[in-house]
Amino acid sequence: MICRPSNSSSAAVPVFPVSLEAVILTHLHSDHTSDFNDVVTTRWVMSPGSNPLPVIGPVGTKKFVDATLKALEIDIGYRLAHHQDLEAGPEIVTTDVEQGVLYDTDGVKVTAEPTDHRPVHPTLGFRIDAQGKSVVIASDTVPCEGLDRLCKDADLLVQTVIRESLVKAVPSQRFQDILDYHATTITAGQTAARGGVKTLVLNHCVPAPVPGTEDEWVAEANAHFTGKVLVANDLLRISV
Repeated sequence: MICRPSNSSSAAVPVFPVSLEAVILTHLHSDHTSDFNDVVTTRWVMSPGSNPLPVIGPVGTKKFVDATLKALEIDIGYRLAHHQDLEAGPEIVTTDVEQGVLYDTDGVKVTAEPTDHRPVHPTLGFRIDAQGKSVVIASDTVPCEGLDRLCKDADLLVQTVIRESLVKAVPSQRFQDILDYHATTITAGQTAARGGVKTLVLNHCVPAPVPGTEDEWVAEANAHFTGKVLVANDLLRISV
């Protein structure tokens, strides 16, 4: 759902780009899309035949996809020249969405709502419902009505967070600018409490927690939320 730059971790996930049913983007910040070109290229060159990649994201996603293909134009030319059985470049089917159900197949439903990461706009959060369970992917946002709608009675909320006290301690205005468009450990806890969420996962933590301090992040959220709180790490698996 997020093409974050973590190739080593991505390689350990047993899902190959060739078999993806779709790529779903929350927003178009570079730290959430920078591996997208690898997904496109790997799927294209490793598929035995035509294998269009569905890409779903906020308004502007088609423009982003077109720009990515333009940036890959030289590489695509090299591969077409080298592999006689490649007759055309990558195929991508892009859908820009604003809100509503964007995927409903085989008992899995994905619903989008607008979130608030301004000046990055538009941005989306997603709720995945399957087998009577629900998971919300908030990504980068401050608390907002769209996120509250997604979180209603959800089993799990995955929320990007910053730890306000640590960010404020860094003497850099550019770094402190992130305070006005991300949830904090505190506001994430408040969002989870309002929605009746069962488990809150603190994700994409900034600054990265120093090993051994994870309990401090959890405590700040638990001051406003009585459910279970986890601090995410690469390849973390959670049973819902």
